[in-house]
Amino acid sequence: MHLRKTYKIGLLFAVAIVLLQIGCSKFDKTFQTENSAILSGGQQTVFDAGSGAFGHPFPVMPENLQDVHEVGDAQFEATFVSAPAPLNPGRGPLFNNVSCSACHISDGRGKVPGIGDTSVSTLFRVSIPGTDAHGGPNPVPGFGDQIQNRSIFNTQKEADVAVSYLDQRFSFDDGTFYYLRIPTYSIINTYTAFPGNAMVSPRVAAPVFGLGLLEAISDEDILSKADEQDTNGDGISGRANFVWNYVTNSTTLGRFGWKANQPSILQQVAGALNGDMGITSSIFPKENSVGQPQFDHRNDDPELSDSLLHAIAFYIKTLAVPARRNVDDPVVKQGEILFLQAGCNTCHTPDQRTKVDVSFPAISNQLIHPYTDLLLHDMGNGLADNRADFLANGREWRTAPLWGIGLTQKVNG
Repeated sequence: MHLRKTYKIGLLFAVAIVLLQIGCSKFDKTFQTENSAILSGGQQTVFDAGSGAFGHPFPVMPENLQDVHEVGDAQFEATFVSAPAPLNPGRGPLFNNVSCSACHISDGRGKVPGIGDTSVSTLFRVSIPGTDAHGGPNPVPGFGDQIQNRSIFNTQKEADVAVSYLDQRFSFDDGTFYYLRIPTYSIINTYTAFPGNAMVSPRVAAPVFGLGLLEAISDEDILSKADEQDTNGDGISGRANFVWNYVTNSTTLGRFGWKANQPSILQQVAGALNGDMGITSSIFPKENSVGQPQFDHRNDDPELSDSLLHAIAFYIKTLAVPARRNVDDPVVKQGEILFLQAGCNTCHTPDQRTKVDVSFPAISNQLIHPYTDLLLHDMGNGLADNRADFLANGREWRTAPLWGIGLTQKVNG
């Protein structure tokens, strides 16, 4: 009898310890102070360091909005097919891929094509000298502003892109050698003549998590960090890109894309559907093949309803950010010191705060740590694509966010 009582007491004690540990674990994750560097996405931070780290919805969001997120998720994963079809019709006649998730793998980045690979999750922007009616890149006659290397049955694709690399040797100040791969891209197998003065620039699909929080940073905060003439003398001259907004029919601040050439998640989504898959919408109601022999002349535009378009945009808008890890590791702390000493933080701004938004409290007034200023910076000749995009010249690129970058290998390989 005494032994049974002792066993019960021991069991209760063990259960109490487990519950205490669970409670402490939950406290560590949920009740961090607002200023904690761990909370990369503020309230919308998730604690997953596995292969699904980029694919979580906002943890703090009403249930009805979670439902909208799920609808958008399903559409993001959906495979589009050529019309007519009962489900997900409208792909083509020209396209690069069949779904959003085929490029943005596990909501992360795409893959750079190797020698002889087809560009499955990398596309190629093209243009000729000059600008279009809105100050953007000037489309290539017969090809538009993007090479579509795939087409539906009985239709000619525009072209293929051949990729080659040159390994070039460089050295550090201490004499240690290292090699960098310099890519060369060639437009081949064109259905018609490709102009010799056309400019070509690759675009690897970028991660899509955390974009809703970046969109919630006010224009004023972004512009306050611009210093085009380097008036403070720190050697950094970030500047904003101003681009055409097809939703408002006006020029607005650009913040998404490799050259900050997209003003909003909604336009980014609509543009990708149209350019990458040939799916028309109310924002881009014309096929990407208009004016070319591949145009199908079908009277089915727009092919994607506004409700589904907005659901996809909302899905991306409400993807959470994985927490920063190992903040107390001495090596990590030393790296942070070097990061600051080298001035990396002058472009990769660690802290941002989202604007107050009573219409969507989930993203309102959040202290976040994206490590970007969302501005354009001159990256020199070595990284130049020599192709302008609105105000961004051929040497300028938008500062890429660094949050979650340590999980890229695990998520995307």
